[in-house]
Amino acid sequence: MVTNRFTGITALGIAAFLASASTLAATQVVTSLKPIELLVKAVATDNVAITTLVQPGASPHNYSMKPSQRRALENADAIFWVGPEMETFLTRLLGGSEFRERTHSLMNGENVPEAQTDSAHDDLGHHQHEEPDDHHHDHGDGEDPHIWLDPALAVEMAREIHQVLANLEGADVSTLDANLTRFEQDMAATETAIDQRLNPVRDIDLFTYHNAFTRFVAHYGLNLEGVLTLNPELSPGARHIAEVQEKLRNANRPCLLTEPQFNRQWWRSISEGVNITLSTWDPLATDIEVSRDGYIAFQHSLADAVLECLPENAQ
Repeated sequence: MVTNRFTGITALGIAAFLASASTLAATQVVTSLKPIELLVKAVATDNVAITTLVQPGASPHNYSMKPSQRRALENADAIFWVGPEMETFLTRLLGGSEFRERTHSLMNGENVPEAQTDSAHDDLGHHQHEEPDDHHHDHGDGEDPHIWLDPALAVEMAREIHQVLANLEGADVSTLDANLTRFEQDMAATETAIDQRLNPVRDIDLFTYHNAFTRFVAHYGLNLEGVLTLNPELSPGARHIAEVQEKLRNANRPCLLTEPQFNRQWWRSISEGVNITLSTWDPLATDIEVSRDGYIAFQHSLADAVLECLPENAQ
């Protein structure tokens, strides 16, 4: 009798656990990039499970999805991406009838423009050699697609994410509202803190590999003296490297901000014989912990990278 009662209680406990686990994973969200995942995490309720497509160390400039990630898209209640200007590998898929209604472009709203099919852009008229690659995104004269790096735009993206999640069936709108308000307040404090932290580097001439850092630099009034290539899928030619080196030599305390997703050999060739400081920043937040405060930590990591341009902080 005691055994039967114990068995019944155990069965009820297992059933309650399974029901709880089912509830916790009730809402399925897919994000294209980790920084977008951080924004979703900042405003989402605890019952939202997030799958991110571009894995740590990979680049959205050239990515191939796994079958399991395609299944995650099929099961998603909401899909968030920047748009075809950035994740071109998703354009045809998300623009189709299967996913269009659940897809939200944080750069273009719910509209999914036609994929760009023109050839990759030449950097400021300099000759460059194209590496074999079928995936290109717009780094030409269009709007910079690296919108998640601008803290003001990040707040706008969080508001859009909040609106989408609030419209899903069974959404806990009051908790979503509270999470968004908290994020907005935290971001305001973060911007003030970072703006003060960056005062010592305002007279340093910054150089970056491609234009991903432009929005962060512009927001905080830093001096971006040169962008080495407008398209990271193109390998710069010898003449262009020589011209960049000359620009580096004439710059004021030049600092080259490198990125872990791209070929490090190029940094060595471009900086050979030039007195510059090197720092590494990661636009994809690879090492940032996914948490409610993850995006805040991401913004501080960008500031940390710029502060490493100071000679006393250089490694």
